[in-house]
This record gives sequence, structure tokens and C-alpha cells, in this order.
Amino acid sequence: MAISRRKFLGCLTAALGTTTGVGALAHAASNKDFKGYPDSFGVLHDSTKCIGCRKCEEACNTVNELGKPEKPFDDLTVLDERRRTDEAEYTVVNKFNGVFAKTQCNHCQEPACASACFVKAFKKDKTGAVIYDESLCVGCRYCMVACPFNVPAYTYNDPLTPKVTKCTLCHPRIIEGKLPGCVEICPKEALIFGKRSDLVKLAWTRITEKSDRYIQHVYGEHEMGGTSWLYIAGVPFDQIGMREDLGTTSAPELTSGALASVPIVVGLWPVLLTGVYAIAKRKDKIAKEEQETAVQDAIDTATEEMNKQLAQLKDKMTKEQQTAVANEVKKALEEAAKKAEEEAKASEEGDADPADAASGEEEDK
Repeated sequence: MAISRRKFLGCLTAALGTTTGVGALAHAASNKDFKGYPDSFGVLHDSTKCIGCRKCEEACNTVNELGKPEKPFDDLTVLDERRRTDEAEYTVVNKFNGVFAKTQCNHCQEPACASACFVKAFKKDKTGAVIYDESLCVGCRYCMVACPFNVPAYTYNDPLTPKVTKCTLCHPRIIEGKLPGCVEICPKEALIFGKRSDLVKLAWTRITEKSDRYIQHVYGEHEMGGTSWLYIAGVPFDQIGMREDLGTTSAPELTSGALASVPIVVGLWPVLLTGVYAIAKRKDKIAKEEQETAVQDAIDTATEEMNKQLAQLKDKMTKEQQTAVANEVKKALEEAAKKAEEEAKASEEGDADPADAASGEEEDK
């Protein structure tokens, strides 16, 4: 049943009054606190092996069908500027004083984006990927505010079906038993895919065996409760554009408190969305009816015009046919008259034949 504009505005006012009354008792995040999946997958990025070739960017672009960029992937001049991920680039490589580092969604064990999303458009999958369901998204962009790594992007240039975009850890490929695109193409094996628990062990093995080469820390092992994307490096992580002020507190503990300070939005959204949905459905119904009327009018007009043209053609054909018959009759009469004239003339000439005249005279005698 459609909701009237007056009723919708009334519900909106009621929602405002209700939500302001509950104050800080409301909580934005409803996802339960969990520590991720023990057998989930992840990727270990060894920045000491990265050569900044941008092959990972190219593979990501191809796998996700993002469209070709203005500058080709073999153009390394783009590394001269600091870049971040966006709706057209799910991963980017940046250069820091000769050291290269890859950036993408880190797929947190307890994702801030999922914690902040009250419609649960984001969720942590058992593969380790943080996946997004755009059919649930309401476009509030809390996920963008909550993410400590500044990763989620919004398709502002798509006014009809805007959505949040980010690295998917190539979730569709993982469930098919394939490697993420960036891992598969990396020529120096700077990216290693496997079970997260195994990758943590591998990272510490490399650090222990070559302590003079690596910083004694596995980034992502504990940051924000842990991430599925892990890093080891030969320089402090803050020197390659990574935050070292995050601590080990999980995202839900941080985002739930922050979002509780704006309970009005949480209480208002369901009513707001219901009203918008009802109005949109009503608008769609009217648009559909108008469209059907317009189509029928077009069909009627076309039919009328076609019948008119057929009638004109029929009339034209009738007149042409009558004219043709008349012409044929006239032609036949003319030919008959001509033939009769020729026969008469021939007859007259026969009557005047000298031989016939002499013969006649002889008979008279």
C-alpha cells in the first residue's frame, strides 16, 4: 500500500522525536563480536621483494573488469605521486624513497566496515574476504568513515546505482580454487596466498632467518584485531604509508561507541527508507502507467496513419485500375475502328478493280 506524502512526513517527525529521546542508549552496530575464521585465507606482502611493476594493478583491473585507465600500466611515472584506492582502482602501488608498497583492502578479522554497517551490507566471509552486498546498501557511507585504512570508495559518478567499492580478495576466484589475480601475476613472488595462520608463521620465519633485512614486526597480525592481509618490510611501516597508531583493539569496540553518539540516524533510517521506498514504488507505478499509455497512444497513432495510407493507396490503385481499363477499352475500340476502316477501304478498292469491271461488261453482253 502506498504511503502519502503527508503520512510520510508525519512518520518522519515522529521518528525525530523518538530518536532524540533515547539519546546515547542507541547502538549503531549490531554485528556480533568475533575473531574471524581460523581456517580463513590471506595474503602476505613482502615489500622487500616488490619492484613496483604494477602488474598487480593490471591483474586487478582485468579480473574486476574496471575499465582501462588513462595511463597504461607500464607507465611507471604514476608512482611519482601518492595514490589511494578508489572506485576505478581496487589496488595501487606507491613508491616511498625507492621502496614499494601495495595498498588494498586489508580484510580485517573483525571489519570496521561491517561493524559500522547497520544493514549488514558488509560481512566477513569464511574464506577471509570481507564481501559486500550492494542490494542491502543504503548509501550511508558509514563504512568509509569507520575504515581505519581509508579504503572503501563510493561511485559518486553513478547517479542511478551508486555503490561502495573495494578489493574483494578475489572472493569469486578463491571459491573456485584459484589464486587472487594480483598474487597469480606477481613476477617476484612479493605476494603469497595461503591460510592466514600459515602466512603468519612464514612471515616470522623470514624475519627470524634474515633479521638484518626485516623490521621485527608482522603488520596485520594484531592491528585492529588482525587482518587477512599481512605485511613484512625492511623499513618502519610508517615510512611506507601505513598507520602505526591503530593498536590491537578490534573495530567493533571502537565503531559501536562512536556511532552511538549519532543515534538519530540509526533510528531514522528504517522510517526514512520505508517512506522513500513507498514513494519510489508509487512513482514507478505512475511512470509505468504513463509509459503504457504513451505506448498505446503511439500504437493507435501508427495504426491510424497506416490505415489512412492504406486507404489512400487503395483509392489510388482503384483509380489507376479504372483508368487502365478505360485505356484498354479505348485502345481496343480504336483498333477495332481502324480495322473496320481498313476493311472498308479494301472493299472499296476491290469494287473499283478494272479486271472485275471488264468481266462485268462481258456478262452484260
